[in-house]
Amino acid sequence: MKVVVRRVTSSVALLAAAMWLGGLVALGAIAAPVVFSVAPWPSSADAMTIVFRRFDGLAMACASIVVATEAVRAAARMPFARADIARTVVAVLGATAAVLEGTFISPRIAALHAAGAIRGVGAGGTEMARLHDLAEACGQAEVVLLAVYVVLQVLTLSPGDRTARVDARSSET
Repeated sequence: MKVVVRRVTSSVALLAAAMWLGGLVALGAIAAPVVFSVAPWPSSADAMTIVFRRFDGLAMACASIVVATEAVRAAARMPFARADIARTVVAVLGATAAVLEGTFISPRIAALHAAGAIRGVGAGGTEMARLHDLAEACGQAEVVLLAVYVVLQVLTLSPGDRTARVDARSSET
């Protein structure tokens, strides 16, 4: 039963982490630079504000799923080795960054933009620049934490999972 719980929680967590990580990379490395370099201001900022706010909801949902899978493992009294603890801590740190960005940073940037602030210009623009830098730092931290999470997820597959695969292969020959 514990092998099934581990497999299901690992699968669900990895799917959620993949959506979250892929979205961060697609928006931060591809969409935002292209939109801001091609579309004129303020249309570019209007568009990316909407995109980032929608993505914040997805990121926080994925973060919740990832953390929930760790909670399910704890509730099922799964044995936790050091790597499992590290994986859980990494998940919580990444989720914290996503929630901070989605509930505080992005809404504040959107409000400043709606009020006419221009990044780097005046008091509102200075605050927007600071928040934008903080949003970038959160996004970069999330990318690193999610990459580590995926690696830890793979490394912490139960020995029963690996044994079952070896046994299945040996019985075929």
